[in-house]
Amino acid sequence: MTATTSTNTVNTVLGPIPADELGVVAVHEALLSVIPGAQYAPDISMDRAEIFEILAEKLTDFRDNGGKTIVDSTGMFHGRDVNLYEALSRSTGVHIVASTGMGPEEMLGGYFLTPQTNPPTPWPAEKFADLFAKEVTEGMVVPRVERRGAAGMVTTTATRDGMTPTDESLFRGAARTALSTGIPVSIRYGADALHDLDIVLDETLPANRVLVGGLDRKDAAAGAALEVARRGAFVGLDHVGLDDDEDYLTDRERADLVLELVKAGHGHQVLLSSNAIGVAKGQPDYDLPFSHVVSTFVPFLKSLGLSVEDAQRILVDNPRDLLTVR
Repeated sequence: MTATTSTNTVNTVLGPIPADELGVVAVHEALLSVIPGAQYAPDISMDRAEIFEILAEKLTDFRDNGGKTIVDSTGMFHGRDVNLYEALSRSTGVHIVASTGMGPEEMLGGYFLTPQTNPPTPWPAEKFADLFAKEVTEGMVVPRVERRGAAGMVTTTATRDGMTPTDESLFRGAARTALSTGIPVSIRYGADALHDLDIVLDETLPANRVLVGGLDRKDAAAGAALEVARRGAFVGLDHVGLDDDEDYLTDRERADLVLELVKAGHGHQVLLSSNAIGVAKGQPDYDLPFSHVVSTFVPFLKSLGLSVEDAQRILVDNPRDLLTVR
């Protein structure tokens, strides 16, 4: 009898792997986060050997606590270093899924804000879609050098005060990339999670290919997470471990929200992460272990009544379903 192999794969920096090999996944972290331009500042060190050692230690801790895959959600121009990530993955054995995409508008370089028409209009969605899709079909850009492995996610963010026309182009371009390549979209909403989700759904992207992140912000607590789940998208509670910020829920409040979502029948849509930064340049450090969700928060959830099966679903099954190329 001939064994059959699954064709379901996920794009990692070392190439496609079977989706069933992902194991426990941290779905929204930053390995190396560099505010654009900081790499040129004379007071900021970009010692690659030092950066490698710091990240290797943190990824090894993640692995030793049961983690197997980490998603770097920085997008194209916030420090993503594909060569570095390849070396880290080979060294530590942790799968790394890197992302394409960019945003919000205020963080774009001048080229991407250059008017494209007369009278001026923002970059059109199809130009962003072409840019992002090539990072999947041809490989992620190492500027002026080469293309490397395929992006495994397209990520974008809206302006906190509300989506701008350029943000909308980014969101629509991200949705079109997902439709044409099969990778998922991760969005971080601006002022209104449901409005911003509707923008990508308007592009006919199925809701189950969308992760709406930041739903542990306090301004989303009044039912937004539950409504996002009802619409069929994944619910990202991705600041786990952030317990002292007035804009975000505490971990106890996050835990209550997870249990509420599971009780309402949406356990298959919950995703957890910490938005931790392995190495930060040009911005404050956020030195939370990548392992915090699996080592600390999920055991806390279990102590409050989360079942072993639901914990497995949230840590393994849900991210696998999201990241599988479809």
